[in-house]
Amino acid sequence: MVLFLAAGFGLGWLPWAPGTFGSLLGIPLAWWLLGHPLTKQATIIVLLLIVGVPLCHWASQWLGGGDASQIVADEFLAFPLVTLGLAAARTPWMMGAAFALYRLFDTTKPPPISHLEAIGGGLGIVLDDVLAALLAWIVLAVGITLWRRRQPLHTKG
Repeated sequence: MVLFLAAGFGLGWLPWAPGTFGSLLGIPLAWWLLGHPLTKQATIIVLLLIVGVPLCHWASQWLGGGDASQIVADEFLAFPLVTLGLAAARTPWMMGAAFALYRLFDTTKPPPISHLEAIGGGLGIVLDDVLAALLAWIVLAVGITLWRRRQPLHTKG
């Protein structure tokens, strides 16, 4: 059961881009969370990540150690961080942008993301995805802010 959950209900065993397919499970989770107040969003995300650390750790041990490609729970549990508190992300195109940014940071692993996997165990497996999500959140939040500033002001006249 642990491997099944850690592998995203089997998506982690796909032969091509298992992390991307596994991350897709985070989209409905993020969408659902955006319908709740910020404190509830944050609380649920923190709880999911806390559960994700031992889940990924045990799966890693059973799969021979390290961040095995079959483990995708870290991807789908961290993805909702990208949209945390960003109500504008509850549109299909913005959710798509959030997903693309997250996958960009998670797959390319620019420093300091690349250094977090060296922590090892479930904590290292999850932390690199958390940082990828936080960096994607920053880019998305700045993008939303800039986009809103470019919108013409409507005045009554």
